[in-house]
Amino acid sequence: METLKPEESRILREVVIATRNPGKLREIEGILAPLPVEFLSLKDFPEIREVVEERSTFAENAEMKARTIARLTGRLAIADDSGLAVEALKGRPGVFSSRYAGEKATDQERCQKLLNEMAAVPEGRRQATFVCAMAVANPAGKMRVVQGECQGQISFAPRGKHGFGYDPIFFVPEFGKTMAELEPEVKNHISHRARALEKLKLILPEFLSS
Repeated sequence: METLKPEESRILREVVIATRNPGKLREIEGILAPLPVEFLSLKDFPEIREVVEERSTFAENAEMKARTIARLTGRLAIADDSGLAVEALKGRPGVFSSRYAGEKATDQERCQKLLNEMAAVPEGRRQATFVCAMAVANPAGKMRVVQGECQGQISFAPRGKHGFGYDPIFFVPEFGKTMAELEPEVKNHISHRARALEKLKLILPEFLSS
């Protein structure tokens, strides 16, 4: 049996999380931390440009990003596309969640734009779903995708200092708090990303052993 060179062995233990978002990176690393791998992010590959999420579904965007990053880095890659689907807005902002208030908008600006659009929507009709599609791909082209969801409602004002994105306006009835008011340990059990990652943990061993 051929023995791997140290550099080859190291690369096989490295997994690139396809994001430069520090909040998202912390969440993913926190849930996948028990795995015997070294996590990298796109900050470790500054030469790689942002992958444009131009497909029509979360799953398609996650698949495209994972395949692209695996090919460009020569390493196992994990990518997600996630966002908020609001019933009263016919599923918006959906796959455009991160660009809803413009390419360079802040989380606060995105939340405020959504609250403005929901201003006339009464309590009881503010249902929303956080959706996360998570894909894993290796440089050879092997790929799997899973999806997680979290049901909630849009609050009338931002609350809480934890989390990021739309967390301050996503109310979770089960806890009587917004996602941003939940402690990270709680969020990492019930969030859409957490639920997708728990599914991903079940299939990652087949990638790490191949």
